[in-house]
Amino acid sequence: MSRLTATFAACAAQGRAALVTFVTGGDPTPAATAAILDALVAGGADVIELGMPFTDPMADGPAIQRANLRSLGAGTTTADIVAIARDFRGRHPNVPLVLMGYANPMVRRGPEWFAQAAAEAGVDGVICVDIPSEEDDALGPALRAVGIDLIRLATPTTDAARLPAVLEGASGFLYYVSVAGITGQQQAAQASIEAAVAKLKGATKLPIAVGFGVRTPEQAAAVARVADGVVVGSAIVEAVGAAAADGRAAEVDVINIIKDLSAAVHNARQEQAA
Repeated sequence: MSRLTATFAACAAQGRAALVTFVTGGDPTPAATAAILDALVAGGADVIELGMPFTDPMADGPAIQRANLRSLGAGTTTADIVAIARDFRGRHPNVPLVLMGYANPMVRRGPEWFAQAAAEAGVDGVICVDIPSEEDDALGPALRAVGIDLIRLATPTTDAARLPAVLEGASGFLYYVSVAGITGQQQAAQASIEAAVAKLKGATKLPIAVGFGVRTPEQAAAVARVADGVVVGSAIVEAVGAAAADGRAAEVDVINIIKDLSAAVHNARQEQAA
């Protein structure tokens, strides 16, 4: 059983959703990222998405765009991201780690190179924002060959005709992008999230994690009542950026944010039942 499968199963057995957290690798520097990842774990994150910096993060809002620029300005390379992942796995053998990013850094040296490097670093899953399911052969076979989950994205515009193609070859979990827009800008209405999750659960046994626009503990709790996972990114990335602007380490701020989010996610269904 993969770390992702085991983690989602454990959370389900506890009667709660998983807290999935995102930070940009190398932000504000590659050397600072390890402590930030450790802070996510210490705060209670169940799954961690490590963003691979890219010059044109088209799906991301201003906070993550700025994080990409900070990271690239610090000289972060794909090799740095792989090293960060490898070191993380050494410190946290059981916490699932997902690389999230765009096609260019993943395939420019060949998909087999990237897949092998990620596997050797202990990466559990990959989310590639700009390779659609119809172009699965660009990366999917290489990842599956080394046992890495390819996590696909579904959106409010993914209709019943296209959903089977999105699910074909997907594993780990299905990431539902709850808004037709960029990260961190607005949140979808709860009713639309509930309807979308119900539709997706009718089509797949994969856990459904919901992200884009989830920022506060209250928002996270609302999503956690219906989804298998709650993804929070921009709020954490903003805290990292604010600390960097002040010349401070971000770990304390990150731990506090994650503790509040984790408590909300853990308690969401119990409070609903009460």
